[in-house]
Amino acid sequence: MLATLFLAAVTGFPSPPPVPAPSPVTDTYYGHTVTDPYRYFENMNDPRVQAFFRDQNAYTRAVLARLDGARARLLARIEHLDNAGVSISTVIHDGRYYFYEKLVPGANNERLYVRNVAGGPERVLVNPDVLSTAGKHYTINYFMPSLNGAYVAYGISEGGSEASVIHVVQTATGHVLSDAIDRAYFVGVTSWLPDGRSFYYVRFPALKPGEPAIDKETRAVCYLHVLGRNPDRDVPVFGYGVDPSIAFATTDFPLVVYSPASPGYVIGIVDHGVKNEVTMYETRVPAAAHGTWRRIITDGDDVTGFDWKGKTLFLVTHKNAPTFKVVAMRLDAPDFSRAHTLVAPSATSVVEQVSVAADGLYVLSRDGGFGRITKIAFASDGTPERHSTVALPFQGSISSVTTDPREPGVTFPLTGWTHSELYYSADANGTVSDTHLKPLSPIDESAYTSEEVKARSADGTLVPMSIVYRKGLKRDGSHPAYLEGYGAYGITLEPTFSATRLAWLERGGVYAVCHVRGGGWYGEAWHRAGMISTKRHTWEDFIACGQWLVAHHFTAPAHLAGEGTSAGGITIGRAITSRPDLFAAALDVVGVSNATRSEFTPNGPPNIPEFGTVRTQTGFLALYAMDAYLHVVDGTRYPAVMLITGYNDPRVSSWELAKFAARLETATTSGRPILLRVDYDAGHGFLAASRAQTDALLADEYSFLLWQCGDPAFADIPAMIR
Repeated sequence: MLATLFLAAVTGFPSPPPVPAPSPVTDTYYGHTVTDPYRYFENMNDPRVQAFFRDQNAYTRAVLARLDGARARLLARIEHLDNAGVSISTVIHDGRYYFYEKLVPGANNERLYVRNVAGGPERVLVNPDVLSTAGKHYTINYFMPSLNGAYVAYGISEGGSEASVIHVVQTATGHVLSDAIDRAYFVGVTSWLPDGRSFYYVRFPALKPGEPAIDKETRAVCYLHVLGRNPDRDVPVFGYGVDPSIAFATTDFPLVVYSPASPGYVIGIVDHGVKNEVTMYETRVPAAAHGTWRRIITDGDDVTGFDWKGKTLFLVTHKNAPTFKVVAMRLDAPDFSRAHTLVAPSATSVVEQVSVAADGLYVLSRDGGFGRITKIAFASDGTPERHSTVALPFQGSISSVTTDPREPGVTFPLTGWTHSELYYSADANGTVSDTHLKPLSPIDESAYTSEEVKARSADGTLVPMSIVYRKGLKRDGSHPAYLEGYGAYGITLEPTFSATRLAWLERGGVYAVCHVRGGGWYGEAWHRAGMISTKRHTWEDFIACGQWLVAHHFTAPAHLAGEGTSAGGITIGRAITSRPDLFAAALDVVGVSNATRSEFTPNGPPNIPEFGTVRTQTGFLALYAMDAYLHVVDGTRYPAVMLITGYNDPRVSSWELAKFAARLETATTSGRPILLRVDYDAGHGFLAASRAQTDALLADEYSFLLWQCGDPAFADIPAMIR
């Protein structure tokens, strides 16, 4: 501490606040003793814990302020890049309309827009900025238009909390109706009915006095709401406790959907927490009522996606197909074992989505990071027949496809690491045209290139990695490298254009994404090779990619930075606790950092299928292995770490990062900073952040990493301050 105070005095850096005294709690699991020195941090009403957050965030701001000359210039550059173009998300094709969220230059949050498919001017339907006040912002979390396009139901939440309240706006006038439904987290509205005045939605029960906060996101029920009705009088349709013959776990999530392409059926889906495989039911009663549900798919059928037309259900499944396949099953005589294969599994192509249009079934698949759309045309009797491939304007990634089952054609976004995203549509003849929903970014990245490589992991597996850098980059090991990894739920980090990434690349930086196991780069087998008892592959793959970048002279350990977000907190946390010598700096962004305790948070129980539970020996051993907080070792030279949390985070509790920060601060001997950055008007990172928050966060992240990785702009600022 004396050395820290002396260094602070001579450099002008503030002294770090003292870490509160530990109060160890010891648990024994299956003969293994685990000591948790900061268990009391989990009580965020404890004044000591609240003071820790305030003091650590104040210290972080003071340290970043010391960088402020270079940081201010970097922020200005990021803001310029971010405001130079338009971004769009969640496009829905609904009859003659496109509905979509859009962030335009100068706006702070995405707004909900509507435009005719045929073209013409767009209109703003919902602008959350008008609700925002100083220190508080609102975000649209989801939306669903009615089948006639007359209304749009949407969920909106405050401060990044994702505690959505459902409202309804009239498309023609922009008038917001009086309907307001709270406790509609995460998904909310699932489907409108053909009367145009009622919809299905998911709501969680209000906690009763004395019920623990961990139960807040359990026992969900899908209801039918009629416009103008008090939601407390809405009809329960499907979910926990609704039908005694259907056993719902407390963490199961019920969805009820209707399609105008199949007016005789309503489909009920059970999401088992974060598990990708669903259970499905159907009922043939009138869509506005609910009756007897018949189970048609079990989670053992390995179905992860679907759509339907008439009496035919189209399913995406990895049953005996690690890269997935598409099968068709009769709804009037459901038997998955007799389902007909429409798209067979491929050795290289991973099927991701099916979507019904009037002219056929559109299948989205992916070869590595590159998307492909196949159309299976419908015969006159509605049965699928010939296959054709949609010719894409350029090779790139496609995040999803959207169709209207009453209209022909498909709409999709297309982008790449250095190619701005555009939204295209393909008509019934396969002709592709620009929808003009979004223009090309004015940011020119033609000076940069990307390549796909493979790194050999600890067990010999070749792990894919994408690298973006300036053309002609001299490979002398001198460049700051930003290595990102995720690795959970079978999610892939596909090629995506980012204008603000240029602020890193133009400083000679290298950007890389390691497609670790636990993600879905090669399909379900790749996912399962990095979950529960095989989870260690995730951070071993990440370490291997870092070593590859060093071995091929893109960077060196003195210039290598790692980053993991959300479940990627396991990836970066265990990478730096396993190989602290490999990294100069790291970002743990709203990351899972204390895995053995995660299941005791409101969002913990739904994640048990992905990570395991301490209530089984296999689960405990897996969770302990992936717990970065419990693997911090005193007297270790850890890299510089900035841990980032939103105080309203409903997915990863802020105390996980606080505990990890406290432990790193007391253990490290490197002299490099350990910072805890707290945003009191934010939740789970990018999911509900405003533009101003996003730009400020990126400026903090890049400044911190460039400083620690030796960027010349920070050369006069000592990297070691503790």
